[in-house]
Amino acid sequence: MKVLVDEPQLWFLLEEDGSLFLDVGCNHSFFGYSFMIQLSPQETDQYSREGRSYLSWLAQDIQDSAPILVASQSKYRGRDVSHAFAEQTLAAVKSWQANRVHEAGEAP
Repeated sequence: MKVLVDEPQLWFLLEEDGSLFLDVGCNHSFFGYSFMIQLSPQETDQYSREGRSYLSWLAQDIQDSAPILVASQSKYRGRDVSHAFAEQTLAAVKSWQANRVHEAGEAP
C-alpha cells in the first residue's frame, strides 16, 4: 500500500494492487476517527475526471454522513475497511511522511 496524495489533516488517497482507498479523518465534536473506503469503479472514474476536488467533496460527504453512528443512514455505512488495512495504512503514511520530510530537507 502506498500514499498517492493527501489533503493535510483531512484525507489520504492510497493505492494497493491497483485499487484506490480514501482514508478520511472524521471529527464530530470531541470524537475523531478514521474511516476508509475502497473507491468504487464509479468513484474512481469520477476521481479521474475531477481530481483532488472530487476527493475533498467525497471526504466531506463521508464526514457529514457520520457513518459510524448507530442511527446513521449514511450510504458509506458498511464500507469501512479501516481495520482490514490498519497496519498497511499506518506503514504507508509513515513512509510517505518520512519521504516528504527528507525531500524538503527538514530534520525528522
